[in-house]
Amino acid sequence: MIFAKAHGTGNDFVVLPDPYGELDLTPQLAAALCDRRRGIGGDGVLRVVRADRDPDGARMAGDADWFMDYRNADGSIAEMCGNGVRAYARYLVTSGLMPAATARMPIATRAGVVEVEIGPEMITVGLDRPRVGGSGTATVAGSDYPGLTADVGNPHLVCPVSDAAALDALDLGRTPEHSGDGLPAEVNVEFVAPGEPVEDADTHVHMRVFERGVGETLSCGSGACAVGAVALHRIGRRDGVVAVDVPGGRLTITLNGDRCLLSGPAVVVATGEVDVTSLLRTAVTTG
Repeated sequence: MIFAKAHGTGNDFVVLPDPYGELDLTPQLAAALCDRRRGIGGDGVLRVVRADRDPDGARMAGDADWFMDYRNADGSIAEMCGNGVRAYARYLVTSGLMPAATARMPIATRAGVVEVEIGPEMITVGLDRPRVGGSGTATVAGSDYPGLTADVGNPHLVCPVSDAAALDALDLGRTPEHSGDGLPAEVNVEFVAPGEPVEDADTHVHMRVFERGVGETLSCGSGACAVGAVALHRIGRRDGVVAVDVPGGRLTITLNGDRCLLSGPAVVVATGEVDVTSLLRTAVTTG
């Protein structure tokens, strides 16, 4: 099986080219590919398939040529991944599936069609504005962190902490417990500390994230969008620019009207071939 490895601010993905929808991407295969010791390693899998060749993408084939079939590291299906869309777009261009001169393209996802702008280093994806909703609480090591919920096509709970030191001290080795208004059993949980003022941003925050089905990751694009919307909400603004520093780098969130722009670097770092039979045998043998 041919694959590529890509990342956006450290949020890394196994990319599987499957233009005609011939690959049987089972949960077991996705999880085995993402295994960092016995597989390739990644926060998720991006299957690159033409929209009209995938049951979930077919309804959007008139608006986008390509569908992003995204799987979490545990093999479960997810609706949206902001960094994943940006890595997906970079792969389409670097692999020749889209012309190198392509500057903008629509990509179909389970959360709908998103528009992507491709630059030499930065890739920007336009998403629907996050819907900041009710209240919720995340519990880490017996301590409660009240926050606000946000929907970015997938569910988020954004919880503030006092400062960067408190953020660094959080133990996110286990899934945070959570409760809140209308939250599903599994959510993405972001913890946020205030940052110093930065140029060209209305506010600046530091973020750590625990992604459902994955664990803590170096970055989360949809999570940064949720954090950006909540950060502006907390300072009494609807629109503006938020610099979001994640362990893997910086993402810039721009909210304007009903749109949210997520901007940051995305690169393809490797291509190769994996022996699927050996991969799955190892995964099954070791439990």
